[in-house]
Parts: sequence; structure tokens; C-alpha cells
Amino acid sequence: MTATSFPVSEIVASRRPHRKDAARNFDALLAAAREAFAEHGSEASLEDIARRAGVGIGTLYRNFPTRRDLFESVYADEVNALCRASVEAAALEPWEALTTWLDRFAGYMVTKRAVREALNDESDIFIACRSSMYAAGGPLLQRAQEAGVARKDMDFGDLLRMVAGITATAFDDDAQRERVLAIALDGVRATR
Repeated sequence: MTATSFPVSEIVASRRPHRKDAARNFDALLAAAREAFAEHGSEASLEDIARRAGVGIGTLYRNFPTRRDLFESVYADEVNALCRASVEAAALEPWEALTTWLDRFAGYMVTKRAVREALNDESDIFIACRSSMYAAGGPLLQRAQEAGVARKDMDFGDLLRMVAGITATAFDDDAQRERVLAIALDGVRATR
């Protein structure tokens, strides 16, 4: 599977402007929003996001007419990056591919928490993102299971819930989060 074959890839591509200067502004706004949401949660100031992106508030509203449009675009862009990461990780050995992608997923969870409360589980964006995420990461777990390096008594939904639960906890720093995730992943590793 290629990164462009995930449903969320089409959503991201359809929202991104075609003109280079407009596309740069769009990308800068997404990056600034991702950063602001990670720092301040869903209540991050739109004026702060525009300032961080180096654009005026009018440019923000031209690209994202509502706060929800911005949330959906940040969420879809993050999931799209996860899908691309799964394609890149697929070239690695099965266990390394799975853990590399899960580490990226854990980082994504920081942004997801901030925008998740603004999205409806039944929205088209959320459904496309969930479908894309399962299509991206599920084969990595299946490949690790087939190689005998991951437990076979779990499915991809179990794995995502475990990692999501871990990332929902507050950590002192990234090193502690990585250490706790590594401990949990040791429980996913198949015993020989």
C-alpha cells in the first residue's frame, strides 16, 4: 500500500490550495496549529496560531473558515503523516517496523487529544482517519505476528488502545514516555 492510497490522503490533498504561496500559508497554519494545540489544548487562540504561522487572521479564516475546519485539517494531516510513516517503516525488519510506527503514533496522540474533543466520532473525517490508521498500522502488526516477533493473541485495536492509554498519562519528559512505552511493548513481543 502506498501513502496516497489511504482515504485520508485524498482529504488532505483536496483541502490544500494549489497556488504555491497559498499552499505555504496553509502548511504554516497547520504546523502552527499543531504546535499551539499541543501546548494549549483545543482552546488555543486562533490569533496566536496566525501569528505563529506568520500570517494574518484573515489568511487563517480564508483557509479554515471555522475552528472545526482547522481541527479537522490538523487531525487529517497528522493521520496522513502516520500513514506515510507506515509506508516508510515497512522497509524495516518486522519488529522494528512496528515499534517505529508505534513511537510515531504515540507522538501523534499528543495532538489528537487536543483536537479530539472537537470532532465527532461519526464525522466523515474521523471515519476516514480511523480507516486509514488501521490500514496503515494493522499490516505492520500482522507482519510482526507472522514473523513470530509479536504476540498473536492480540489485534491491532488492542495495541492502539494500549498505546493510547499510555500516552494519555502525564510524563515528566519525552524520555520517560519512551521508557514506559518500551516497557509496554516488551509485553507485545512474542516469547520464544
